[in-house]
Amino acid sequence: MEELIFYSYPSCTSCRKTKHWLKANQVEFTERHLFRETPSQEELKHILSLTTEGIDEILATRSQAFKQLNLNIEELKVSEVLELLIQKPKLLRRPIIVNGEKLVVGYHPAELLKLKKNTLHRSVS
Repeated sequence: MEELIFYSYPSCTSCRKTKHWLKANQVEFTERHLFRETPSQEELKHILSLTTEGIDEILATRSQAFKQLNLNIEELKVSEVLELLIQKPKLLRRPIIVNGEKLVVGYHPAELLKLKKNTLHRSVS
């Protein structure tokens, strides 16, 4: 079974809610501090491959950090965006939960339940 990775930031309310939900529902996970253990370019590519909306799904466009950049993300190559996210992980939406096949961004209990069922189904097969 592929492990569930929970990229979080401790002071983030959505991260705390998600962590509480995961523990309350007895979901095993590996927590990674988003700013201390920033996802690698390969990990970000994999996360991006699981999105339905592309970069917009994981990019915190409403954040102050993003607004200060004053750039059009559409003009950048994917590799440039990934490098930017590695250099400035505050640009990532939080939390990011991934189990290898499925991705949840933010605190969404219904999506977390689907992720849990998907993870359990794979561990039984």
